[in-house]
Amino acid sequence: MNITGLTALALPQHAPRMRVRWSIFTLLLLFAMVAYVQRTAISVAAEPMMPELGLSQVQIGWLETAFLITYTVFQFPGGLLGQAMGARRMLTACGLLSVLAAIAFPLLPSATRGAPLFALLLLAQLALGAGQAPLFAMVSGTLERWFPSRQWALTQGLSTSGVGLGGAIAPVLIASLMVVGGWRQAMLIAAAPGAILVAFWWHCGRDTPAEHPAVTSRELSELDTPPHRAAEKPDWRHGTGLLLNPHIAGLTIAYLGMNVVFYLITFWSFLYLVQARHFTLLEGGFAASVPPLAGAVGAALGGFAGTFFYSRIGPKWGLRIVPLIALPAAALLLLVGVQAASAVSALLALALAFGLVEMTEGSFWAASMQIGSANAVAAGGILNTGGNLGGIVATPLVAAMSGGGNWTGPFILGSVCALGSALLWLAIDPSRRSVEE
Repeated sequence: MNITGLTALALPQHAPRMRVRWSIFTLLLLFAMVAYVQRTAISVAAEPMMPELGLSQVQIGWLETAFLITYTVFQFPGGLLGQAMGARRMLTACGLLSVLAAIAFPLLPSATRGAPLFALLLLAQLALGAGQAPLFAMVSGTLERWFPSRQWALTQGLSTSGVGLGGAIAPVLIASLMVVGGWRQAMLIAAAPGAILVAFWWHCGRDTPAEHPAVTSRELSELDTPPHRAAEKPDWRHGTGLLLNPHIAGLTIAYLGMNVVFYLITFWSFLYLVQARHFTLLEGGFAASVPPLAGAVGAALGGFAGTFFYSRIGPKWGLRIVPLIALPAAALLLLVGVQAASAVSALLALALAFGLVEMTEGSFWAASMQIGSANAVAAGGILNTGGNLGGIVATPLVAAMSGGGNWTGPFILGSVCALGSALLWLAIDPSRRSVEE
């Protein structure tokens, strides 16, 4: 048997060996990390970028919104296209587009300035959003094929921890590089790992376990979905059915509310800490890495908790428990943090709130996989469309309020949305699979 890439790490047949699915999972985790370094780079570089390029904070908000527009619009169609192309080709294509968009952003100011530059930066952000749009739907569909259902909440929670790690790495990495060589050089260097990862994925990734040369019959037998199932053609009729499924709809609206908080902290915590809490640029970079680190820990813990409760009491309440506890607690912490007297207390509350919000990711995505079943990619596309609509709604509002010095309003908005998201979980039944399979 010819074993290449990561499969070379496998031990001989007679010895205990790590399942190949965990190597595939590691690459998916790295995709999540790289994606969040790419998408948060602009918010970290914004402070020195704005005076150099003549941009306002409202314009930075519109650049963030441009990313969210295409990121949201292409969630569902991108998921269906990815279901047809397969994860190996789709993630390779999307990864390449994302790298090109990330590199373009620091290079464009050398070509032009003023209104033409702002228009080109908007185009680069639109391209980045389109490139990253199918990512988490593809991750969801790949996990559905490679892992038994009892591990879906766990793997979704752990993969979301890659989001937190990427978000934590970005401010420290880019702020440190900016101090040494400026924001443009920092963004160029930060884009390089994405190209390396794409090459690795093309060489080592496979759409299904049965296609991988190192997967044994024993590993195939551990799955509770057909391991040989090939990529399916886009099923627009069934996709429409998923759109009308009340449990997918409720889950999507709840995810919208949760993501208002997610994008508030992801895109704006650096500027909040620098502007409202008076951290220096470098201090702000390190401080802004604390909430994403808390999010990474929270996502992993939420994944373990979701798997534990799922195994004990089934998907209906097993996947509900974590959001019903974590989201109201996060809502309270947002209000406490923005009113805190000290900068350290505010940072701690912000980090704890983000960790609690991220604890729910495994439950959200595992529920979409449960309901969508064989169409988990399409269900994930619908879920993430709603999630990013939350970002599209919240980002311009936060930019307008914070641009005028009002940081209390955004945190009140986040608190209300987190509480509303928790209440919606009472109407969501993850055990109710879609009618058509």
